[in-house]
Amino acid sequence: MREFLQWLLGKQSQQEITNTKTGRSLRRRTSWCWEIEPTLGPVESTYPVVLIDGIYLGSWCLLIAVTEELQVLAWQWCSKESAAAWTALLTRIPAPLVVVCDGGSEFASAARSCWPDTKIQRCVFHVQMNIRRHLTLRPRSQAGKDLLKLSRAISRVVDPDSAIKWQLGLQAWWQQQGHLTKQRSSDGWSSWWTHDRLRKAWLLLSKLSGNGHLFAYVSHGNARTTSPLEDGINNGIRTTLRNHRGMSEAHMKRAAEWFLYTRELTIEHAYALIPTTLTTATLESSAALDETDDSAALVAFYDTTLSAEEGLWNRSGWAGRS
Repeated sequence: MREFLQWLLGKQSQQEITNTKTGRSLRRRTSWCWEIEPTLGPVESTYPVVLIDGIYLGSWCLLIAVTEELQVLAWQWCSKESAAAWTALLTRIPAPLVVVCDGGSEFASAARSCWPDTKIQRCVFHVQMNIRRHLTLRPRSQAGKDLLKLSRAISRVVDPDSAIKWQLGLQAWWQQQGHLTKQRSSDGWSSWWTHDRLRKAWLLLSKLSGNGHLFAYVSHGNARTTSPLEDGINNGIRTTLRNHRGMSEAHMKRAAEWFLYTRELTIEHAYALIPTTLTTATLESSAALDETDDSAALVAFYDTTLSAEEGLWNRSGWAGRS
């Protein structure tokens, strides 16, 4: 187990750890380790702030919850960020005072059900990115330029006074340019919002400002972005998978679980996860396979496998010319 985790969570390849050409001996000795599922115990303490985010690995999505100090609390696998998946994660954690999220789909309904009294802080960075996607970096209209400038000013809000000043600026924008968000165009058959992107950007800022999801950090002093989680946890998972490219999707999931597990518990705690059905005899037989030298493997001189020497494929060079 120790050798398996040393390779999985490190930068060295199987060949470098075993000092062999293929690293096959390490794979034989540690093949049973892939079957062990690392799990954390129940979360008993209540934390004032919890950061949550999702990361996609292959066709799976991994939902992760951590504290502001990046202590891993729980994780949940799902096919997509659904209300059921978020509910399965949130029910395992005592309701915090504030939760910081990036506004993923279906999270709001799960939070209202599981953590009705918890304040929500939308990640300021993701909000600004959403505004940029709607308005682009260079809006053509003056209304779009003013609204983009207002979204960038969110980063300068640090106290109640600056928060009130920002909200007054948003209200002033609505009084001057709000009529543009109501204009519609028509071709005689159908109609649409004339300034659709401007309308979406305004609705996003107006909704977050109205329900208190934009400046919860001003009142409670919590983190205002999910960047600590993305840079410290998600990036670590991606680095682990990048160090060992080519793993199957099942092994990618297990590697992510081991990365999260070992951030909270030592390798010695992982020994308790080994099932009792994995007897000493099983481990000894697995280790005994390592005694076979790879170079002494038998070569089949007569076999049913196709061979290029039999002329079964297209030939190149002078021999292939007609």
